[in-house]
Amino acid sequence: MLSHLRPAITMTVLFTGLCGLAYPLAITGVAQAVLPAQANGSIVTKGDAVVGSALIGQAFTSPRYFASRPSATSNSPYNPLASGGTNLGATSQKLKDQIAAAVTAWQANGRSGPVPADAVTSSASGLDPDISPENARQQVALVAKARNMPEKDVAALVEAQVQPRLLGVIGEPRVNVLRLNMALDAAGATQ
Repeated sequence: MLSHLRPAITMTVLFTGLCGLAYPLAITGVAQAVLPAQANGSIVTKGDAVVGSALIGQAFTSPRYFASRPSATSNSPYNPLASGGTNLGATSQKLKDQIAAAVTAWQANGRSGPVPADAVTSSASGLDPDISPENARQQVALVAKARNMPEKDVAALVEAQVQPRLLGVIGEPRVNVLRLNMALDAAGATQ
């Protein structure tokens, strides 16, 4: 019996050491050496204070800031522990009602024209930190008015924050809301 158990125990210990310790430590070491900022969560700081992560959205509710994409983490918006989509399908009445309410709220804030899809729907993770350039552009007038800044200055900040497609083909152009709002604060401080 022991002759049958010994190889099983040996392989379990061996592969636990390889896959559970050696491999994760090696990958972590390479990540820390090659991409330390990303390996540590893409933390965004303002001075010495941590203000968030470039990878996780935040709720900005003041009209002085650009609004993030809606979060799918219902009890606590942008909670990374509750990451996940709503799992509501295109035929779901609940989804249709949520989108209709979001469109009404979007338009009630004085915005006109077509509503960008990312302004009224959450991402698959529910934590998306980015919005489309069109979404940001449609918020320019409101943010400029709330901050008493010229619209052209706010629009220039948006355009400066637009990130292109990865390698020119992967993904869509996007604007990181946290970085845009930080740039907005910095620009507002100089006026």
